[in-house]
Formats: sequence, C-alpha cells, structure tokens
Amino acid sequence: MFLLRRYTKRSLFSISNPDFRAFNESTIRSFTSLEPLQSSDSNPSTKGDYFAAINHVVNVVRREIHPERSLNRLRLPVTSEFVYRVLRATSRSANDSLRFFNWARSSPNYTPTSMEYEQLAKSVALHKKYESMWKILKQMKDLSLDISGETLCFIIEQYGKNGHVDQAVELFNGVGKILGCQQTVAVYNSLLHALCEVKMFHGAYALIRRMIRKGLKPDKRTYSILVNGWCSAGKMKEAQEFLDEMSRKGFNPPARGRDLLIEGLLNAGYLESAKEMVNKMTKGGFVPDVQTFNTLIEAITKSGEVDFCVEMYYTACKLGLCVDIDTYKTLIPAVSKIGKIDEAFRLLNNCVEDGHKPFPSLYAPIIKGMCRNGMFDDAFSFFSDMKVKAHPPNRPVYTMLITMCGRGGKFVDAANYLVEMTEVGLVPISRCFDMVTDGLKNSGKHDLAMRIEQLEVQLRGV
Repeated sequence: MFLLRRYTKRSLFSISNPDFRAFNESTIRSFTSLEPLQSSDSNPSTKGDYFAAINHVVNVVRREIHPERSLNRLRLPVTSEFVYRVLRATSRSANDSLRFFNWARSSPNYTPTSMEYEQLAKSVALHKKYESMWKILKQMKDLSLDISGETLCFIIEQYGKNGHVDQAVELFNGVGKILGCQQTVAVYNSLLHALCEVKMFHGAYALIRRMIRKGLKPDKRTYSILVNGWCSAGKMKEAQEFLDEMSRKGFNPPARGRDLLIEGLLNAGYLESAKEMVNKMTKGGFVPDVQTFNTLIEAITKSGEVDFCVEMYYTACKLGLCVDIDTYKTLIPAVSKIGKIDEAFRLLNNCVEDGHKPFPSLYAPIIKGMCRNGMFDDAFSFFSDMKVKAHPPNRPVYTMLITMCGRGGKFVDAANYLVEMTEVGLVPISRCFDMVTDGLKNSGKHDLAMRIEQLEVQLRGV
C-alpha cells in the first residue's frame, strides 16, 4: 500500500513508496519511444509497453492533484488513439477526463479528432455535466467535426434516464439545425426510450406516428422499447393493442409480437407472467424464437427453477425449436450446480449431436459438480476425454480442478494437474501452489512438496 505524506507548506500529496518511484523512473525512460499500436501488431512486448503506458497515465491523472507536471515529464507521444484510450479509461470521473484532454490539446503535435471529442462528451453527459457537454459539442461544430448518431443517441437517452425529457425533446428537434445530424430510426428510438423512462406513453405513441409520417420504418428496437415500457408499467393490454394496431397498418415487427411481450415481461420483472405466456404458447403448439427462449431460461434459472427450464427445453425441442450454443451455456451449468450430473451429461451429448464442440465453460461445471459429489475418479476420466474431444482446457478450468482436488484431500492429483498445467504453457496462480504444498506437507509427502516449491521458484523467478 502506498504511504501518503502531506506537506505542511503545500496542499499536495506525494507518494513516498520507493518502489513506485523506481517504477516511475523506468517507465518514463521507456514511454518516450512508444509508437501508436497498430491493429496488425502481434508483438506482445510492444502491446504490453503500450498498454502499460496507458495504465500509468490513467493512474497519474486519477491520483495526482496536478497531473500536468507529471505528464509533461513523461514526454509522451500524444496521438489520437492514445488520447482516446486514456479518456475511455478515465470515463468514471468527468473531471479527470476533462483535465487530461485539456492537457493533451496543449501538445503542439496533437490535433483532436471527433473520436476523442465524442468520448469526452459521453463521459461528461454520463455525470450530468450538461453545460460542459454542450461546450464540447460546440467545439466540434466549430472545427467542422461530424457528430455520430451513436453519440447523439447516447446523450438523448442519458437525458431520459435522469428525467430531463424536455431537454431530450429539445435536442431531438434541433438535431438538424444545431448539430447538423439527421433524425434516423436510431435517434427516434433514443427519444422513444427517454419518453418511456418517464412513463410518457402517449407522447411515445405520437412519436411513432410521426416517425411513420416521415417515411421511416420502425425496427425491432422500436417495438421492444415501447412494449418494455408498457410492461414495466403493468400495461400488458396496451402493449398487445399496440402490436395489433401496427400489424393492421402493415408495420409488422421483425420479431413476433408474443416474443416481444415475453421479453417485455422479463425486463419488467414479471417472471411468472412470462412463464404463463410461454406455457400457453407451447400448449397451442407454438414456441418462442431462440433468442427469447434463451432470455427466458436465463431469467428462470437465476430464480432457482432449473427443473422447469429443463422441462421447457425438451418441450420446445419436440415442437421444433432449434436451440443454439447459448441455450446449453445456460442449462448445463445450472443443472450441474444442483447436482444433476446425469442430466448435465444428456444436455452435453445433445450439444455435441447438434454439431457444437464443447467449450471449457460447458464441461467445467460438470467436472465441478462431480467433484462436489465425491466422484473424483469419474471427473478425472471425463476431464481426460474433454482434453481430446473438446476445446483444450484453459487456466480457469485447471484452477478449478486443482482447487476441488485440494478441498477433497486429493493433493497428489492436484500436484499432477499443477505440473500438467505448466507443461501446456499455463501459469498457475499463487494460491494453487500454496494449497498444494501445504496439503502435501500435512499428508507427509515432503519430497513432492519440495518439487512443487522448486517449480514455483522456476516459474516466478524468485
């Protein structure tokens, strides 16, 4: 932990940790030779230096009261991409972003682009600093820089989230004259979102009618926003009537109306109503689309009703629903967590039969569930099969398996997996080394514990 020491004559704080000072000196020498990172650059050392510089600059901006002095000492090559990355990393504090951007603009070799201005505008809008935001937008207009529709939509939605719907409407109406942008479908959707945030549904419906008069066709998000808003207010009937009316006018939503209603109920927290609607659909021989189905089972599994999800999965498959990999990513961990290993294997086999090669996130929960039930031999055998038939295990899978072996007293097996992990090029975390060596020593296997300690020394270089 850094020790902060306050001087009596100045209201400045200085970091007195000598290791941090040494790091500063080394990084200052290396930052001056940094070049902008290219998308095709595959040199890990170059990437590491580049992002280390960004991280150091972010820490300077966050921690120091007057960061300009330290930033000047770094003699950084100020580029558009570098400034953008720092602004994005400091977006949690609008003041930090503004100070860094003002410092960057003072560099003679740097000319801001719309990318940095827009990121800064988003940061200050997120923190309700609307006066600073408008100054930034005015600077962009004075410099003849285009404002993207994404930034405009973000600002309008922020107005709505904070209850400033009048400002959102004013910005929407002045898009063409003030900012020189067009009122696209995305901009209409943002204002629609702002109106629904404050429950102004009549205004939202009037906006859709205006949208149609302007010759714009509503997309899926248009329907979803209004349906979600009505469902969150408990106005299920109005949402259904809106979908029916739009269909009569020839504006059929890209998704089926019942799918939009189910998603609206889920987003509003009406889980039982959504389940009831799905049950009615399946009894009538209909199923939701796969995206809606995945959203539904994810919400239901979080509530703990895993059996209902499994039953609904088999019912939907019989009715012709073609599930995807996201369906199995939700169901397999859920059934494994409650100890239903046989069901997890059935789902995994169905996944393989559908043509999916199991990812570590699919078979790791099964291994963990087997270890919890004391089925270590079966877990080890299954893990060996997955190394051949599935995607290779990653660091979290090995860490989980070593941890479960340690909890079950299988310290020799944990040591073997620790060595195997290093042989495939993965570096174990320190906690795994400590757990394995302590367990081996307590069980009397001091020679093996010493070998594990030597392995850690070789990897860490300490």
